[in-house]
Amino acid sequence: MKDSEKKGWKHYGSLFLRGMAMGAADVIPGVSGGTIAFITGIYTELIDSLRRCDHQAVKCLFQQGFPAMWRHINGTFLVAVFGGILFSIFSLAKLMSYWLESQPILVWSLFFGLILASSVLLLRQVTGWNPARVSLVLLGIVLALAVTWLKPTHLPEVWWVILLAGMVAICAMILPGISGGFLLLMMGLYSTVIGAISQLNFGLLIPFAVGCAIGLLLFSHILSWLLHHYEAGTMALLTGFLIGSLNIIWPWKQTLETVVDRHGELVPVVQENILPGHYAILTGQSAELLPAIFMTLTGLLLVIGMDYVAGKKKRYS
Repeated sequence: MKDSEKKGWKHYGSLFLRGMAMGAADVIPGVSGGTIAFITGIYTELIDSLRRCDHQAVKCLFQQGFPAMWRHINGTFLVAVFGGILFSIFSLAKLMSYWLESQPILVWSLFFGLILASSVLLLRQVTGWNPARVSLVLLGIVLALAVTWLKPTHLPEVWWVILLAGMVAICAMILPGISGGFLLLMMGLYSTVIGAISQLNFGLLIPFAVGCAIGLLLFSHILSWLLHHYEAGTMALLTGFLIGSLNIIWPWKQTLETVVDRHGELVPVVQENILPGHYAILTGQSAELLPAIFMTLTGLLLVIGMDYVAGKKKRYS
């Protein structure tokens, strides 16, 4: 039985809040829910629990009953986390979009601090450094950067395309540093999916959810196997993804290309990172440098604080 099964409501409330943070991150193009799972220390258990939702779970259900199957898949853990994710996506999607539109520099600065501190902490957790593991970190950085160089397209809004988009996006969502929202934006389907969520358009939501479920179950098996057989190397690669994502999250950007979404609004799809001083000159708007530094430091301190609390719990458990 998982340790989390023995915990009380306080523990599951904490998992629900972490799921909410993952859901809030997933609606922002550029931030991955997997990053939040990494930062909050539930990533490996999440991947392992998802991996257990397979034919063995069905066999366990028919041979030993529902309680045994529930324990097998770590069901209470999954319900708490995904309950938080879904609650956040359906309740906070519009709020997160509003914050991103009204205070983009401050929102990106907070995430920049969160991910910068997490990258440093994760590098410290990679054991047995050698040329191969250094190469894996560099490979992860390059792959994450390559995602930002993708050229945007616009795929048709038919059910099978939406299903495949869900499979691709959910794989990215559980990879730290690679944003499913960003990939949806590159496929020209981000506003379509967000609109379907806010309007409860089940004609699009059902195939998207089915695609997410298929992609999640398939990809979790691969990730779980890698984490258990090549933990240090996998952590090095995932940390590289995280470091590379800092390029996407840099707060000051110049928009080079936009597209008109289905609501007639301009959506930036190609942006270039610029220095705060250049941002003020090019846009005529304040770079908000001091507030941005404050938000970055806030993100740094949040991660350091979570790491300290987690370490303290381990010492006294």
